[in-house]
Amino acid sequence: MTGKNVLPQIESLIRPALTGLGVELYDMAFVREGSNWYLRVFIDKRDGVTIDDCEAVSRAVEKILDENDPIEQSYILEVSSPGIDRPLKKDSDYEKYKGSAVDLKLYKPVGGHKDYSGKLAGLADGNIIIADDSGNEISFPKSDVALCRLAVTFH
Repeated sequence: MTGKNVLPQIESLIRPALTGLGVELYDMAFVREGSNWYLRVFIDKRDGVTIDDCEAVSRAVEKILDENDPIEQSYILEVSSPGIDRPLKKDSDYEKYKGSAVDLKLYKPVGGHKDYSGKLAGLADGNIIIADDSGNEISFPKSDVALCRLAVTFH
């Protein structure tokens, strides 16, 4: 199997091991870049991901995938945190990070702009809602949003 088709199988194989290691599977990608395939596993945990977490997950995932061999071609395994500017993908992410500063990019301009920033007010009826600096709420259909990620702010 190639590409996204293999991800559900990999997820079902590795999720119990990740839970046992005290981390959550945040996201996965299986992509070809140049002549190489990459399996990227993004993990998260409440107190933040350490290099030791990444190493433990990498060893566990490598062992599981070697034993079960769900991927036909050779690939490079990468395990990391989704980062402080993590993209919000699952509906549960919009609840988890409600009140956080976000940057939003649209596929097509709305009101002359494709980029918006504000505090995440939530996800309702398929719409991502953010509040601007004045507290005005702006709603965008999730299908029109190319990317919504946590904003990196420096104080």
